[in-house]
Amino acid sequence: MTGSPTLHPRVVLATCCLSLLLVMMDVTVVNVVLPSIRAQMHGSFSTLQWVVDAYTLMVASLMLLVGTLADRFGRRRMFLIGIALFCAGSALCGLARSVEMLVFARAVQGIGGSMLNPVALSILTSVYVEPRARAQAIGTWGATSGVALALGPVVGGVLVHWVGWQAVFWVNVPIGLLAIGLTLRFVPESRGGRGRSIDAPGQLLAIVALAMITSGLIEAHNYGWASPAISGFLGFGLLSVAGFVIVERRAATPLIDLRFFGAWPFSGAIIIAVLAFAMFSAFLFLNTLYLQDVRGLDALHAGLCTLPFAAGSMLCAPLSGRLTGRYGARLPLLLSAIGFGAGALLLTGLDPATPLGLLLASYGLCGCGFGLCNAPITNAAISGMPRAQAGVAAAIASTSRQVGALLGIALGGAMSASSVRGGVVQWGAFPQATHAVWWSMAVGAGCIAALGLVSTGLRARRSAQAVAALLDSA
Repeated sequence: MTGSPTLHPRVVLATCCLSLLLVMMDVTVVNVVLPSIRAQMHGSFSTLQWVVDAYTLMVASLMLLVGTLADRFGRRRMFLIGIALFCAGSALCGLARSVEMLVFARAVQGIGGSMLNPVALSILTSVYVEPRARAQAIGTWGATSGVALALGPVVGGVLVHWVGWQAVFWVNVPIGLLAIGLTLRFVPESRGGRGRSIDAPGQLLAIVALAMITSGLIEAHNYGWASPAISGFLGFGLLSVAGFVIVERRAATPLIDLRFFGAWPFSGAIIIAVLAFAMFSAFLFLNTLYLQDVRGLDALHAGLCTLPFAAGSMLCAPLSGRLTGRYGARLPLLLSAIGFGAGALLLTGLDPATPLGLLLASYGLCGCGFGLCNAPITNAAISGMPRAQAGVAAAIASTSRQVGALLGIALGGAMSASSVRGGVVQWGAFPQATHAVWWSMAVGAGCIAALGLVSTGLRARRSAQAVAALLDSA
């Protein structure tokens, strides 16, 4: 490992947290500015979904590939390229004069963003070699993610109110330049112990599958579910999923080792990650539109209304880590399911005049549910895995979170799109149309509870041990 003569681990940690703050806040900050973007650019409802999902699609599709590239070509180098692309995409967003250009710029942001999270974690593990210090550093890094996700809507509301919606993108540029300067000065170069070959067919099929399924769900409102275009999107997406499974079974160095899924704790963690982040992204997307287009709040007050969500998430995230460390993944997953489920049930009667107190209670409960789920997801994903495979398992869990966020926007929009006319949310119809989403969230919360029980029992632990033995012998 080479770099500056004097290593400053805390500065490296701060630099990695700074990059994570940029990436994760951008996942949610855009939600609150969507009505302002639509008003200025006259975009349709589906284009609003694409403004969010173009970013998430790139992050979800490329995250695993980037880890391999960083190990081969250098983590510091890949980290710098990621920050530069993210800043360039942010500037393009601020300069966008059409919704199509904005969607393209968001995709550029996502390519850069995909290079930051997994590479930052690899950098931290190479700098913090002592196990206890490494655990504390990763805990700080992970807490930054939760804070950034939760505060995104609040920060977005403040910026759009006082400056304009472009400010949520321009603010990334000076922060990104600061991160580049710190990386050049303090972050050492490092590489993986041995180079992994790139699974190009698997990577291509993963991108096609996610893109086609997302396109089918988002564009169904425009073309109709029975149209050949939507059938083609969804059909080709499902065929790509099948092709991905076949390719991964035969690949010498697969993008995702499918043997991992024989471990119940790992499989449960992946499904829970998809469910939890799908509920989280759909919840923020639809409630932002409800608060501004139905309740008539401006972006600032809509963002402030999400403070209970942010507070619940920030309070429960560290609690979840402690509970997971002491009792394992089961208890925090059950508590997370209660938070998500109770918050969703409060919204099943949503209408234009729903009391503000009930809304804030729902937001707080969902924030608690979200804050409680992240630590047990990672813990369950790596539970029983050989140490050499734990990083890969955690990376797959992180990718699953992004896939869930991607699908949550697409599904939430598809389920409520009947209440949108000419790209405008209908005042009376929209709350009613979202009821199906809230009931689906309640069911999803029940699934998280069931998976939390099944994937943490004795048989689950035995399955993880069997998979670990298989991987060790390979």
